[in-house]
Amino acid sequence: METPFNDRGVSVTRNALSAAGQVFPLREVKNVRVVTVQKNRPLPVAISVIGLIGAVVGGFYHSSVSIVCGVMLIVVGWLTWATQDVMHRLIVETSSGEREALSSIDLEFVERVALTVRETMAASAVASSASVSPSASAAPSSASSSAPKA
Repeated sequence: METPFNDRGVSVTRNALSAAGQVFPLREVKNVRVVTVQKNRPLPVAISVIGLIGAVVGGFYHSSVSIVCGVMLIVVGWLTWATQDVMHRLIVETSSGEREALSSIDLEFVERVALTVRETMAASAVASSASVSPSASAAPSSASSSAPKA
């Protein structure tokens, strides 16, 4: 069986998409789309604001412990923001609903998988319609060949 795509644990064959231990038969796949999930902003901002309030209150009351804890929380909030990645997910739509098939920080990789799935689905649709056509056209030609020759 030909494998049009096989990279990073994801494979697309003419019959199925296999990713992260999940197998999606292409005959059941209606559509695939790439969804980008941005960084979470509220959590790092909240941590940093709490730290800033603690540092200001500690400075007002001359409490070095509050100042240090406040500065530490500001740094933790910044680190929380800096270490987050923008995630890209491949969502597969089937008759039973939508499921996440793949999640990666590499947008190009996820888009390549989506493109390969779409191309494979289109190729299998063309192949299945082509396999139906010859049998339909073969019937009239066989009927005409069975006619007596003059």
